[in-house]
Amino acid sequence: MPAYAILDLKVFDKEKLQEYKKVAPEIIKKFGGKIIIRGGESNTVEGNWNPERIVMIEFPNYETANNWWNSDEYKIATELRKKGANTNVLIIDGI
Repeated sequence: MPAYAILDLKVFDKEKLQEYKKVAPEIIKKFGGKIIIRGGESNTVEGNWNPERIVMIEFPNYETANNWWNSDEYKIATELRKKGANTNVLIIDGI
């Protein structure tokens, strides 16, 4: 069953976030991940959630998604991301 990583980014330095965007896709791909959503227009239709930039990544399963998140490679990428954005992240099982 697939699993998803959902990232809600509040970008404060676009240039520094570019460093992350150069390395993250290959790491995601290494773990069988596929970027489903990366940015794009959104419309909050209920509630008070006001995301600035959403990224959603599909992984083959929950275990693989967590292995990606906890991998040494992605920890390095995470440090790059933190130089350009504050992020909330959720890993969740799909159906």
